[in-house]
Amino acid sequence: MLRKKRNTKYIFVTGGVVSSLGKGLAAASIARILEGRGFRVTLQKLDPYINVDPGTMSPFQHGEVFVTDDGTETDLDLGHYERFASMTATKDNNFTTGKIYASVIEKERRGDYLGATVQVIPHITDEIKESILRVSKGVDVQIVEIGGTVGDIESLPFLEAIRQFWLDVGRNNAIFIHLTLVPYLGASGELKTKPTQHSVRELRAIGIQPDVLLCRCDRPLPSDIKRKIALFCNIGEDAVISAIDVHNIYEVPLHLSEEGIDEIIVKLLDLPDRKKDLAAWEDLVHRIRHPQDEVTIGIVGKYVAYEDSYKSLNEALLHGGVASNLRVNLKWIEAEDVENGGLEAELAGVDGILIPGGFGVRGVAGMIRTVRWAREHRVPFFGICLGLQCAVIEAARNLCGLETAHSTEFDEATNERVIYKLRDLLGVEDLGGTMRLGAYPAELTQGSNAQRAYGAPSISERHRHRYEVNQEFMPRLEKAGMRFTGMSPDGKFVEIVEYADHPWFVACQFHPEYKSRPLSPHPLFREFVAASYRNRVARRDALPARTESDAYAADRFR
Repeated sequence: MLRKKRNTKYIFVTGGVVSSLGKGLAAASIARILEGRGFRVTLQKLDPYINVDPGTMSPFQHGEVFVTDDGTETDLDLGHYERFASMTATKDNNFTTGKIYASVIEKERRGDYLGATVQVIPHITDEIKESILRVSKGVDVQIVEIGGTVGDIESLPFLEAIRQFWLDVGRNNAIFIHLTLVPYLGASGELKTKPTQHSVRELRAIGIQPDVLLCRCDRPLPSDIKRKIALFCNIGEDAVISAIDVHNIYEVPLHLSEEGIDEIIVKLLDLPDRKKDLAAWEDLVHRIRHPQDEVTIGIVGKYVAYEDSYKSLNEALLHGGVASNLRVNLKWIEAEDVENGGLEAELAGVDGILIPGGFGVRGVAGMIRTVRWAREHRVPFFGICLGLQCAVIEAARNLCGLETAHSTEFDEATNERVIYKLRDLLGVEDLGGTMRLGAYPAELTQGSNAQRAYGAPSISERHRHRYEVNQEFMPRLEKAGMRFTGMSPDGKFVEIVEYADHPWFVACQFHPEYKSRPLSPHPLFREFVAASYRNRVARRDALPARTESDAYAADRFR
């Protein structure tokens, strides 16, 4: 039935040997290459963990939670999908074991299975196959990434489902790409293929024969190694692709294109052999690798020990630098470290300061101190979500004289609740999916930094927060100099705050990093990086001119 009704081609991406090899980046890179050939592409992530979504998972364990326009909390790989391809993800682009089982149990309770014994096969696998078909409409190619590592118990139902799916749609309509590891042992000076052989054996044991192998390695695979892998893994030598380490992730599509992966895919899936155009992407990579100058941004956050916690933020700052032909150097600063000292030393050399989102009281005192330092030292400042709330608390305390001003998230007993729980969530104690999530509109004040950045009077941005600004305190804050330059259309929510007498001070309640793209940098990140660079140039110009004797002494003792 699927063979007759479906024109979409399917690519299933699996991973073996070890986790964190980059399946999401590989899938997104393939999508970019296929779009360069004129195909309409979408991507989907199937995660084996039992959580319904990653919204309640620790950033230290799972990394960033990426939020879609429709308010779904998803895996960070969906951020890669949106940055590399032209798709906009929805709730149907990410399914987990928890979501699959919840749907099956709900159907069983309704009696949809007519008294049958509900089992992993066929009921769970059928549900997985149905989830795959939900995003197939209107695209030429659908790339489905299977989370986890081949051999994990929890991923078996997903692997069985895609094995069945391949049978359902038929040959030339679906292929399997397996990402594996070919390590180099320095002691013996050899590339070792055995881990890849074992990983492919695991797949073949459950009925899946990979069509293409992406071999992660730190150097190109010699032809004899490729021949060996092809022989033992039962695939063509041309389908053994070197996936070598690159300088930055945006080089991956160009490298895979040079390896000819798209030609193999077009042949295997019987797709039209269209001319490829990656000129815009090639220009992007050139600008990243050849900046005209650099700028340093200090990020004062709660989860800086694990950079994947701020994955979209990292990329959005890089995009902002590309817009001005700048390399953006990130200085990660643990918020707790600046609570009781060390602030001057940590921030002295940065050109701009950013405070990202987060939950819980840990590190908040350090963030509030950082806001004050940026305001008083007139250093470009960008606050996001919790960063906005810290900016409001700092202004209330130090400009309005409200010494106990705080958020009820951190101090429920405070009498000066400048930040409090969303009124729509009063009485709601569940954590999963109970925030203000997804895209919401905002109206901007004419002539504000935000309005000039966007070049439009109204915007739509993605949110993920449980607390909001208490508007009872707005008159006092405005009198102290804070401007509320972005509001929801109904006036219910504060979206952006600024200071008119500051070189560039913008804080927003939403998460602009979710919508930044390498070929279309987000306006606020573009302007923040540009303002930080102006600050860098001004500080550099203010330094006393070096004499020849100064230069001689510096060279002598370098």
